[in-house]
Amino acid sequence: MSALTVLSAHNFYREPGGEDAVFAAEIELLRAHGHAVTVYERSNHNIRSGGAAAFEAIWSRSSHRDVRSLAGAGIAHFHNTFPLISPSAYYAAASQGSAVVQTLHNYRLICPGALLSRNGAPCEECLTQNSLRPALSHSCYRDSRAATAGVAAMLTTHRAAGTYQRAVDAYIALSEFARTKFVAGGLPANRIFVKPNFVPDDPGTGAGSGHYALFAGRLSPEKGVATLTSAWNALPDVPLKVLGDGPLNQTSWPSSVTAFGAVTRQRVLEQMRNATALVFPSTCYENAPMSILEAFSCGTPVITSNLGSMAELVRDGYNGLLFRPGDPADLAAKVRYAFDNPEHLATMRANARREFEEKYTADRNYKMLIAIYEQAIETRSRLRRAS
Repeated sequence: MSALTVLSAHNFYREPGGEDAVFAAEIELLRAHGHAVTVYERSNHNIRSGGAAAFEAIWSRSSHRDVRSLAGAGIAHFHNTFPLISPSAYYAAASQGSAVVQTLHNYRLICPGALLSRNGAPCEECLTQNSLRPALSHSCYRDSRAATAGVAAMLTTHRAAGTYQRAVDAYIALSEFARTKFVAGGLPANRIFVKPNFVPDDPGTGAGSGHYALFAGRLSPEKGVATLTSAWNALPDVPLKVLGDGPLNQTSWPSSVTAFGAVTRQRVLEQMRNATALVFPSTCYENAPMSILEAFSCGTPVITSNLGSMAELVRDGYNGLLFRPGDPADLAAKVRYAFDNPEHLATMRANARREFEEKYTADRNYKMLIAIYEQAIETRSRLRRAS
């Protein structure tokens, strides 16, 4: 597969996020293994009109034209297409002989709000009712019924057209948990392959000697900031470092918490290496959080919600601890246990590092990615023969 060419496409949001980092890391991974990669990018900073963006989300003529000119025999790998790239790019790539791959970084194809979350808790109404009406009634996208209607129109149009069934040759889900949700949402089960995210550069095992807990992520309601704050009211003697920014950056933290704001990834990794544990109290399903994988690469155990893919990544008592989602008292108890049981903590540290080495290295991820590309090419060839 050394001669395989890849078109890698991504629509950036206004605020940087984990999807952007994975997009960049996969491009570098492919190039490091000798693949020719063409990059196609669009950015939401260029949106001038909400109405125009809603139309483009359904069918972007400009992205169709651009991708048609860039794609060729090989792989067209899409990360985020919403809203400016749009599913029109799938058809453009296929018309040029590309096998089409879509990474499912979030739940957008089955949930207009993309998180399967509402009011700080998981929400699957659109799945259980097999309808997008709940999202419209709850204004799940940007708290706007009009904006939600735009996303729902995109999903409804392409579901009716069979786009998600026929135009994509392989989907990449980031966890087994996420895969089950996408299958329940109607995506073709035989085309959804599980490949987690990966840590592109091994930071090495840390000593964990800092005697503090660490939170590293976006400060927003679905990340469990309220749970974190309440838990630390009961942990006055346990230092917590908070790294990150977001809409809740003005949170009034307990006295044992130090908030540093947004910092570089290198600083995050340095703090992870010395932390006693990473705390990840998210109240939404998440997908394959990079913070958890990076903590494992540093040999740092993770204390996280017993929810969704987080409970798949973290095995209770093995490479971290699980607590009841949204329960600050249980979170505080698990943090206290980690700090009071150094021998068990040392075992969890070793297991966290082992988890990284076995599942989340760049080399392992490359092999998984190429295997999915091969499946996509085979599917595309089969469809051509059938037509």
